Amino acid sequence: MSSTESPVDPAEAAGGSPMLDLLSGFIIELRNAGLPVSLTENLDAMEAVKHIPLEDRETFKYALAATLVKNHSHWKAFEIVFEVFFALRGSEYDISDEDRFGDPADLDDDENGEAQGQGQSQGQGGGGGEALSPEQLAKMLLDALRKGDQAMMRALARQAVRRYAGMEPGRPVGGTYYLYRTLRNLDLDGMMDELMEQRRAEAPDGQLSQFDERLERDEFNIRMEQLKKEIEAEIRRMLVADRGVEAMSRTLRKPLPEDVDFMHATRDEMNSLRKAIYPLTRKLAARLARKRKYGRRGPLDFRKTVRTSLSYGGVPADPQFKFPRPHKPEIFVIADISGSVAAFARFTLHLVYAISSQFSKVRAFVFIDGLDEVTRFFDGVDDIGEAVHRVNTEADVVWVDGHSDYGHAFGVFWERYGKDVGPKTTVLILGDARNNYHASQSWIIKEIQSKARQVHWLNPEPKSYWDTGDSIVGEYTEYCDGVYEVRNLRQLEGFVEKLI
Repeated sequence: MSSTESPVDPAEAAGGSPMLDLLSGFIIELRNAGLPVSLTENLDAMEAVKHIPLEDRETFKYALAATLVKNHSHWKAFEIVFEVFFALRGSEYDISDEDRFGDPADLDDDENGEAQGQGQSQGQGGGGGEALSPEQLAKMLLDALRKGDQAMMRALARQAVRRYAGMEPGRPVGGTYYLYRTLRNLDLDGMMDELMEQRRAEAPDGQLSQFDERLERDEFNIRMEQLKKEIEAEIRRMLVADRGVEAMSRTLRKPLPEDVDFMHATRDEMNSLRKAIYPLTRKLAARLARKRKYGRRGPLDFRKTVRTSLSYGGVPADPQFKFPRPHKPEIFVIADISGSVAAFARFTLHLVYAISSQFSKVRAFVFIDGLDEVTRFFDGVDDIGEAVHRVNTEADVVWVDGHSDYGHAFGVFWERYGKDVGPKTTVLILGDARNNYHASQSWIIKEIQSKARQVHWLNPEPKSYWDTGDSIVGEYTEYCDGVYEVRNLRQLEGFVEKLI
């Protein structure tokens, strides 16, 4: 078969369509992980892999990624699904019954020669290292790291997992535990020291300059990271062989950045959210501008329609409409920045100010038990992230004890800024309405609604939590034009699109 022919032609000639079934299952897993894969992209992927054999794993992966991944923030989710779904695809990745969960204790006492062990380790399957003692395995691994031998590192990683991970069938333990056990026995820190000693000994004068020392150490760190990835991949393959693709996909599946819950995001997820907010604001601003320009159609313009019909022999084939001047709303954002809802307020303020060109005016107010206007932090700034940081560190929002008091904060807003609310004003209130059993002062929201164009409440808690404990969102709902659950960037984007 030539390199340009489909790798599945023989199987298809036998009456089956394995690649079609394989890709269909993979697309289903991607969609389960949240990636938006359209039918057109599915067809593009199938066309691309006709020219790439499955055995060329890296090229195969990037060909699928080029056709299926549209957003860089989705790459990690795609990679996890790919590594799990294709973990056992290809003869070099097969795991025999004896390879899956062998007992490493019976491997330590065999004292065959290093040359024999090295030759066996380079064979397929990774099962040729049984003759190696731990010292020989460590020596071969040190040599592979020194030379940067990828094939040898892959074979030795497989043998190290068999020997040190202690994996047992059916045991409900995650891969991180097995990775820790394997790396602990390999002692990579000790190997790094030994590698650097060898490099120093090879230097002309017996020592390396500070610059060369750093270069060598960085290079060995890269190789060790590659070794860790090979060990992780081998552990993943063995877990897939034991538990199945679907179970491992569910275990390793992580939400996309736009689906991460604001109130429960980890530090890494918060970093992903910060990276995702910038492309989202650009996309949303362009979409809203287009919607404002073309999305509103007024009543039929009879005179213009008649004039246009003359070119069609008097037939009104092209009706003309009056396009009213688009109205840009004035936005007041009143945000609770206490505790766990602070992240939600931070991203909402960031998004609103990033698309502020779509509004005639934006004013921002933040509160805990006191309230402060923070519009000044955003005036004339280029870095909205820095402005939001100043809001969280410099705003005067504590009145008594720094615990949420919606009633008092709304009272301060009504007293100081109520006169500024008018018929062009849309008020956005951000918070979970957990009021620590203080008075709600819901009459203030009623007064605001009577003066404003619209009042919307965005709540970062699940609806099932509303009006439980000290949550009093129900008391405010009666006087709002809409109360929305907004727990992630996807829901926030959807609300902003409705707003304009």
